[in-house]
Amino acid sequence: MNDSILLKTLAGERTERPPFWFMRQAGRVLPSYMKLKEKYSFWEMMQKPALGAKVTLLPVEDLGVDAAILFSDILVIPYAMGMGLEFTDKGPEFDVPLVARDNPLAALNPDPEKLNYIYEVIKQTIATKPPHIPLIGFCGAPLTVLCYMLQGIGRSKDFPLATTFIYQHKEMVKKLVDAITDLSIIYAKGQIKHGIQVFQLFETHGGLIPFELYKELFFPSVRKIAEAVRQEGIPFIYFPKDLGTGIAEVTPDMCDYLSVDWQTPIEEARKIVNRNIGLQGNIDPRLLYADQRTIDATLKKYIDFGSRNQDWVINLGHGFLPDIPYDNAKFLADWIKQADWRR
Repeated sequence: MNDSILLKTLAGERTERPPFWFMRQAGRVLPSYMKLKEKYSFWEMMQKPALGAKVTLLPVEDLGVDAAILFSDILVIPYAMGMGLEFTDKGPEFDVPLVARDNPLAALNPDPEKLNYIYEVIKQTIATKPPHIPLIGFCGAPLTVLCYMLQGIGRSKDFPLATTFIYQHKEMVKKLVDAITDLSIIYAKGQIKHGIQVFQLFETHGGLIPFELYKELFFPSVRKIAEAVRQEGIPFIYFPKDLGTGIAEVTPDMCDYLSVDWQTPIEEARKIVNRNIGLQGNIDPRLLYADQRTIDATLKKYIDFGSRNQDWVINLGHGFLPDIPYDNAKFLADWIKQADWRR
């Protein structure tokens, strides 16, 4: 594993180019994934170890990324907490969302054993992946997970019922966040025990509430999860999408690397984020709808930053969108490996 350019970068070693991987890299942008999707449901691909491992490693084979990320979903935590979950064509849906319950906390029954199938996928992935490719584990951050649990329907991206609940029931929210955090820590440690080498916390909806409220209610949870992961000697990446200038208040005890969305220029992020925290990001995934000449011109703007900053992992500002042309995704991967990074 000493040949992993990602692990070298995360450990502070100098490398000839920035490492890269992509959020949502094992998914609908890959023709090979779409062929599997014709035969298997999303749940089947997640729950069958050999199949889950195969999907996890598809982008390594098809795109040439520097790391694999576990093929799973952030909603496995509420599922393991006793909420009935279905992945439908309209997105994930819970049978009875927490806002519809008289006592949301009492409705939860955390059972860590419901996560065991994921560890089997990890074991199978570790057994079959190339030795120089590390495996990234992850879970959803508590605000994002809580929003789905409260609202129940994944397509309501502004989560009006969830945000109303947060403002009206702050003390209950704190208790729910504690419950989510506790199981997330068990889950993270389980992933580490079974072989992941990097961990990322996904706060996809970090900008849903004002930053000061987010800081009050959710920063303590991020710190707890980060501490638990880093105690195991695993690098911790925190991705708080849409946090805006709030990223300036992320401290080194919260993460080793901070993943930046596309709204904040990477140069500006480097100015305001603590220098003891490395950066990840932040290519706009929608750039990949453009022609390759435009993609090339945009990527060249990152060369100077990459030449001056060894503590940078290239990624998207969020995940691949499902209808992005595969040829453009491959063009991006090849471009990163072939560019002169002036290091």
